[in-house]
Amino acid sequence: MGIRAKLETVQLPLLVSCLFPPLTMPAKDVQICPIAVDTTVFRSRTWDRLKFEIEYGLQRGTTANSYLISADKIALFDPPGESFTDNFVGTLIQRLDLNSLDYVILGHVNANRAHTLKLLLSLAPQATIICSNPAAQNLEKLLADAEVNNPIQVMKGNDRLDLGRGHELTFIPTPSPRYPGQLCTYDPRTEILFTDKLFGAHVCGDQVFDEGWTIYQEDRRYYFDCLLAPAAAQVSAALNKLEAYPAQTYAPSHGPLVRYGLRELTRNYQQWLREQQAQALNVALIYASAYGNTSTLAQAIARGITKAGVAVTAINAETSNAEEIKEAIGKSAGFIFGSPTLGGHAPTPIQTALGITLANASKTQLCGVFGSFGWSGEAIDMLENKFRDAGFSFGFDTIRVKFKPTDQTLKMCEEAGTDFAQALKKAEKRRQPKSALPESESARTDQALGRLVGSLCVVTAQQGELSSAMLASWVSQATFSPPGLTVAVAKERAIESFLHKNSCFVLNILQEGNHLGLMKHFLKPFAPGGDRFAEVATETAENGAPILTESLAYLECRVQQRLECGDHWVLYAVTDRGALLKDGVTAVHHRKSGDHY
Repeated sequence: MGIRAKLETVQLPLLVSCLFPPLTMPAKDVQICPIAVDTTVFRSRTWDRLKFEIEYGLQRGTTANSYLISADKIALFDPPGESFTDNFVGTLIQRLDLNSLDYVILGHVNANRAHTLKLLLSLAPQATIICSNPAAQNLEKLLADAEVNNPIQVMKGNDRLDLGRGHELTFIPTPSPRYPGQLCTYDPRTEILFTDKLFGAHVCGDQVFDEGWTIYQEDRRYYFDCLLAPAAAQVSAALNKLEAYPAQTYAPSHGPLVRYGLRELTRNYQQWLREQQAQALNVALIYASAYGNTSTLAQAIARGITKAGVAVTAINAETSNAEEIKEAIGKSAGFIFGSPTLGGHAPTPIQTALGITLANASKTQLCGVFGSFGWSGEAIDMLENKFRDAGFSFGFDTIRVKFKPTDQTLKMCEEAGTDFAQALKKAEKRRQPKSALPESESARTDQALGRLVGSLCVVTAQQGELSSAMLASWVSQATFSPPGLTVAVAKERAIESFLHKNSCFVLNILQEGNHLGLMKHFLKPFAPGGDRFAEVATETAENGAPILTESLAYLECRVQQRLECGDHWVLYAVTDRGALLKDGVTAVHHRKSGDHY
């Protein structure tokens, strides 16, 4: 067979799949593309939101990336989760005789991936599973009811596996609380670093690599904030390990492969990690999770805490030792416990962590309790009663979730985490000694800054069944063509997660002399997940967000850019339409100082 014939029979189907995707996209598919010598990516894609976990909150779809190295030996990296099982395995067997598969390499192991593994391993009983020791222990439990007996080879730091043709793989354990068995892999032949959960993003599209990488900055930052910020210490340690491997490409589990923006993304990770580790206040978030539901709640609570400028030390009680828990409690301003209920009790690791905490925590530390359960939830009640009886104060009402959390549940958890962080910051501020010095230069500057005035408005947003609102006065017209404006939104605001790029909202402009009722309503504190629009007259705008009918005017807006500015995000939005609802003048907010609203 000639060279042209070989290209047509081997490479052409892959290149067609990569470069010429179908014009009408199915709900799910598998995109295949060669990415380096002997190396192919299988991108299981969905344009819909895959799960209710908060890391998918931008609702831009996702890809589950699997990789195939076909050298003298053949290795498959990271088969996708259950949502993609049939599509992935069906696509794989069209391009690979599974009897020739030598290795299945797992960057991490969880229950979601077990379904695909059971099917794949039953079709390739000769394949050896490559993973870390924690992953092997978890895998044995997950595959206990499956009729598979594939050998498992545990890899430790710097262990190697030679696939031939220069593909001598090196393995780097990079554990985190949520993924204690995480394992990265480096291939020196292609200089690809398979990074598992690091350097990913939940975004779906046809682009395999990150050409024009700046368009993914928001997705990657959001992914980091949701998934990795609570494990800043472990992620920082992982990056230090990975520096030893001269990668030209990052091959993550989700989103585009990182090649063109590799240096910038690495620097961004280092900067984001420094910011987390420099926070003055820290919360110890201690949890165990039987089926993944409690860890999903923990992730949402952690997101609410970190967006409010407080660091989180996430502790998986099942994989942490007593000294780690004791140290985390000692360094924290507050602690939060999460537990499933198994057989009417909390898991033994949670009971152990509870004893350590009660013996070492100060009564000045704020606490919180959450958990998921199937029937009764005794573990959650036990934790709440133990902390209450010991005299601890709670930063939010105990969160009890039956079975899997919903979008509404996760939003409530995020807001509860933010409330917890704000309570810690207020307590810390009260402890600071008041200055006896005469009026300082900064105070005079604050007074001058406070003379800037802004229109009193209410920003409203709706996403599916979720809605939110906030009172805003840092609003200004920014452009004539297109008609646009800017709004400053504090990072800890509940509505902040509704206002990412391409999101829609309504700017309700309040009327002087008729604004006090709405102003008081939206200034009051709302319980986590509380309805901001109870007892407020609204209509629905064309973009789906609420219009306050008592407003002077409203504008339907779409976020085009977000700029991170200290403790706020500054949004630039274009106005799609608007209307004047009443005759009158705009309410204006006057302040005496620029150090608060």
